[in-house]
Amino acid sequence: MPSWTDTLRFAFQPVVNLTTGGVTALEILARPETGDVLAQARRDPELDGKLAALAVRAAARMEALLPLHVNVFAGTLADLGGLATLRDAVREAGRLPWEVTVDVGPPYTHVPHRALLEAVTVLRGEGFRICADGVGDGDLPLRLLSDVAPDLMKLDMSLVTRPGVVRAMRTLCEELGALLSVEGVETERQYEAVVAAGAQLAQGDLFAPPSRLPVADVYLPTRPTALATTQRTGPPVRQFLRPAALLPVTASAGQVRALLTGSPDVSGVLLVDPAGVPVRSVHRSRFLLSLSGRYGHALYADRPAAKLGDPPRTVGVDATAWEVLDVVADGARDRTSDDVAVVDQHGRCVGVVRLADLVRALSESRVEEAAGLNPLTRLPGSDAITGEVDRRIADGRMFALSWLDVDHFKQVNDGAGFAAGDELIRAVGHALQCAASGSTRVGHIGGDDFLVLADPEGLDPLAASVLDAPWSAGGRAVTLSLATVLCAPGSVSDHRQAAACLAPLKQAAKALSGASWVLGRAGQPGHEIRRGAAVTPAQAGQPAWG
Repeated sequence: MPSWTDTLRFAFQPVVNLTTGGVTALEILARPETGDVLAQARRDPELDGKLAALAVRAAARMEALLPLHVNVFAGTLADLGGLATLRDAVREAGRLPWEVTVDVGPPYTHVPHRALLEAVTVLRGEGFRICADGVGDGDLPLRLLSDVAPDLMKLDMSLVTRPGVVRAMRTLCEELGALLSVEGVETERQYEAVVAAGAQLAQGDLFAPPSRLPVADVYLPTRPTALATTQRTGPPVRQFLRPAALLPVTASAGQVRALLTGSPDVSGVLLVDPAGVPVRSVHRSRFLLSLSGRYGHALYADRPAAKLGDPPRTVGVDATAWEVLDVVADGARDRTSDDVAVVDQHGRCVGVVRLADLVRALSESRVEEAAGLNPLTRLPGSDAITGEVDRRIADGRMFALSWLDVDHFKQVNDGAGFAAGDELIRAVGHALQCAASGSTRVGHIGGDDFLVLADPEGLDPLAASVLDAPWSAGGRAVTLSLATVLCAPGSVSDHRQAAACLAPLKQAAKALSGASWVLGRAGQPGHEIRRGAAVTPAQAGQPAWG
């Protein structure tokens, strides 16, 4: 009678980095030809552990060099602790633990959480990476998800139609230091939604369907939007991770040469100590040039490759793209094309980043940011502010959204001329920028209208700086109106609802005379008049300006 392993095959599906467009890992999927061994494995931790070990061995037979994702059920991890069979298979395959991500999937019902967390701690301590699989389509409690603090979260594609949920998961990922991935991407429209939702990784038939042979070339549509960043902190380096080519520090030059000639896409090799800490960095071009010179092969082939390497340049896994550029800028000019190693809190290499990826993404973000700036004030438009509003709503943060404009601005232009009006708008925009501090964001949405997003405690000094200033155009006094809505967590669902709450407050502010400020609270009736007075009948009959 044939064994169940005789009818078991494995397929490989690429995990795609949406920023670099490259394949960052391969997920190994069990494909039984007969029977339902996966259903049995859900109930039998020992069988599931064997499947995980067989998956690693299957990848070794295919000589797949990319990092691997191996699936196990949560109950298996809790029952078998450190998964000895998987660890043995990784060692026998010549793999390093940090090249393997354990995708932990549901069900979680009846799984002892303490045992699961202890097992995660054991695997993570050895260098394995942990992924929370099937998030949003299973029974994973949020508290347990937070306690596990995975390196990666994989969302079901169905959640992309609920952008608020995805934004909340992206915020949680940022808090936990995890990457966000989406599974099951099949169409270009879904791909656009995934990118817009802020996912960094994705899988699906659109890129490449599961296949019996590992593939490194995938289809990637033109990215619909550039990478968004408006702060000097920049996007996280995790977003640009590529697999690292690793060899022991004792490797010979001949072994490095064999790896480079067999893998033309590899730009360099990191030589690591037994703990996985980078010791030397071997650059492809410089290394091969040394070996190709006269007597080069004879001199170096059997000698340690470390002699032809350089000290590695490293950044922590929590670094930003700008910090990587700082590391590159501080180094020698002839090493600007070297990969930068990304290391975890133990100093172990978890991947590399390439300067070209960073420069391209940051350049795109600056171009997109510049395209969204108002040409008169050089302030961002409404999209930047409303996007930040949605992020703060997803974060559960209280915020104040304000609308400021010039009173009777049409009469200003008619009486003083467009040039004076433009000069006034530039001056107001500059004053708002100078008054903005901390997390305050200022936007110019056209004409004389400005949006200001701030923390509530920053309102009074900002309002005073612009409302108490003596404004004029063409030598004639001008006043400003300010309307603010305070949005407590849960009071508004998105930026559209916040704007709807702000609209009547703006009308109330414009109904007051002089510099005015009206403040209301989302979901509550009425408003508070902080500046300005009601217009008298006599004032109502006077010319609006001048």
